[in-house]
Amino acid sequence: MFVQKFYIADTHFRHERILTLQPRPFPSIDAHDNAIVERWNAVVRDDDIVYHLGDFAFRLGERFDKLHWLFSRLKGRKHLVLGNHDVTSGGEIHPHLAALDWAAPPAHALRTRDGGREIYLSHYACRTWPCQHYGAVHFYGHSHGHLPGTGLSRDVGVDLPDVDFTPRTFDELTKEMFR
Repeated sequence: MFVQKFYIADTHFRHERILTLQPRPFPSIDAHDNAIVERWNAVVRDDDIVYHLGDFAFRLGERFDKLHWLFSRLKGRKHLVLGNHDVTSGGEIHPHLAALDWAAPPAHALRTRDGGREIYLSHYACRTWPCQHYGAVHFYGHSHGHLPGTGLSRDVGVDLPDVDFTPRTFDELTKEMFR
């Protein structure tokens, strides 16, 4: 069986206000968090790779035990691209996130290859990105579906209808790009 790569952003685990800010269709933050864990584990296997493009959780100073428990339930080898809610006011990774068992140290941006293409991963949408003029794709989060992609870029946040609170593969996320 081959390893698959998945992409997702803006899970906002433990962020109660996100339910009304976006809004999200869950009656409570526990229902929200559990639904994301269930949907994640329905598609991701233990050896798969998941790139989380920021805003993994909220209120990181509170209830680290709950955050650690949620993280430990998520299948796959998890990589984090840092979002605005993942860092301290000084821009450093929040210590509670740094203490989780990430597959690699979290970074402000990453590059990978998938579907025969270079992919630039960041929490924030970029107008230009590395290898853009050579067909590279750019995945981002942060905008919760309010900032449409340009060219070969797109939001991979959980709020988008085709993401639906579930990590998605490159093919699923780009099927409309290459028609």
